[in-house]
Amino acid sequence: MTPNPIIVALDFESASEAEALVARLGNRVNFYKVGMELYASAGMAFVRRLRDQGKDVFLDLKFYDIPETVRRAVCRVVPSGARFLTVHGSNTVMEAAAEARGASNLKLLAVTVLTSFDRDDIRDLGYPCEVSDLVDLRVRKALASGMNGVVASPLDAARVRSLAGPDLLIVTPGVRSAGSAKGDQKRVATPAEAIRDGADYVVMGRQITRALDPAGEVERVLEELAGA
Repeated sequence: MTPNPIIVALDFESASEAEALVARLGNRVNFYKVGMELYASAGMAFVRRLRDQGKDVFLDLKFYDIPETVRRAVCRVVPSGARFLTVHGSNTVMEAAAEARGASNLKLLAVTVLTSFDRDDIRDLGYPCEVSDLVDLRVRKALASGMNGVVASPLDAARVRSLAGPDLLIVTPGVRSAGSAKGDQKRVATPAEAIRDGADYVVMGRQITRALDPAGEVERVLEELAGA
């Protein structure tokens, strides 16, 4: 298991709110996810501020556009020092992103199927199959396209690990400790279950960020993970 596999999702409206949480967590957490909401508010400048504090950044922007636009956008991300970047699990998108990353240290993660999606959601998109079938297809495409890892539900982690082998990074959102609210997620598991089944990192948001004692909640989750 990664020494501390928790990535805290900074799902806040402003940089000041996010920075306050980072300060409260101190050295308990070293990895933070910056998603679309915070990025729209604070941009790459906030990513650089986190990096200046020695924090790792998971830039979760799910790039999905024509190849040239993806290439140019990834080129802008590389100098930021972000450690992870998400792109859509489409061949042309992944290949363009891999080309733009070059020999940098940026790790590219392909999004398989959102954890808020179930069978009805993917059928609405035109995929007449089970969620697991679409996940497996996108994992195979990610491997062929030079991705460093995938983002997948913890419910898919064991199967993805078996399919992809030991080297592909598996990052799992949709992770909640037993008894915690699921929010808008549909396919969830506990942090310990995710790690046990092969995940390298667990992304956790509201359970930690909205807790009365966020630092104490991190400590509790780390204790839970120690038994995994």
